[in-house]
Amino acid sequence: MPLQNRVLPTQEIVAEPGRGLLMGNRGTLHGPDRRLGTTRWRSKAWICCVLDWKGVRRDPMPPGRWTALFFFDEAVALAAGHRPCHYCRRRDFLLYAGAWAGGRNLDERPRAAAMDAQLHLERVDPRTRQQRATIQELDELPDGAMIRYDGRPALVLGHHVLPWSWDGYGDPVRPPGLHQVAVLTPPANLVVLKAGFAPLLHPTALGN
Repeated sequence: MPLQNRVLPTQEIVAEPGRGLLMGNRGTLHGPDRRLGTTRWRSKAWICCVLDWKGVRRDPMPPGRWTALFFFDEAVALAAGHRPCHYCRRRDFLLYAGAWAGGRNLDERPRAAAMDAQLHLERVDPRTRQQRATIQELDELPDGAMIRYDGRPALVLGHHVLPWSWDGYGDPVRPPGLHQVAVLTPPANLVVLKAGFAPLLHPTALGN
C-alpha cells in the first residue's frame, strides 16, 4: 500500500502510487506508524526538491524527522504553495527569488523566510486551514498556473486548459465562454510565473 505522501494541486496529501518529478517537505507530519495525523505543516517553509541528491537514498518517513512529499511536477508544487529549495535547487531558487523581486519591482531578491511568510498568508485560510483560491480571468493567467476546471485541477498553458491527473495532462482545451476561473496557484507564485520563472513541467504538458 502506498504511503500518504503525494501532494495534490489542492494541497491535499494522499496515498497514491503515481510518480512525480519532484519531492519536498513541510516538516514532520507522520507518526511512528508512518501515518499522517491531522497536521499538514510544521513550518511555513514549504519547499520542493530534486528527487535524486548526490545518489543518497533516504527513508521517506524517518522517525521524528521529516516527511518526504512528492509532486507530479513543479506546476503542481507551486499551486500547492511550495517554492524551490535553496539547498538542492540553488539555481532554481535564485531564479524564483529573482522573479519574485522583478515582479514586484524590488531592488534585491528577498530572503526565503520573507517569501515563505507571504506564501503562507496566501495559501491557507487561517480559520479553516484549507487552501485559498482566487477568481481571475483565464486570459490574464501565466503559463504554469493551475486552476479548478470541470471539478478537477488543470494546467494553464498557452491560454488553454490541460486537465490534470496522476496519469498526465490531458489534451489542451479552450471551452467557449470560459473566462473567470478559480485559481489554485497562490497570487505570489502567479507573480513569479508572470515575471518569467519557468517551472519544471511534466512531459505530458508538452505533448510528449
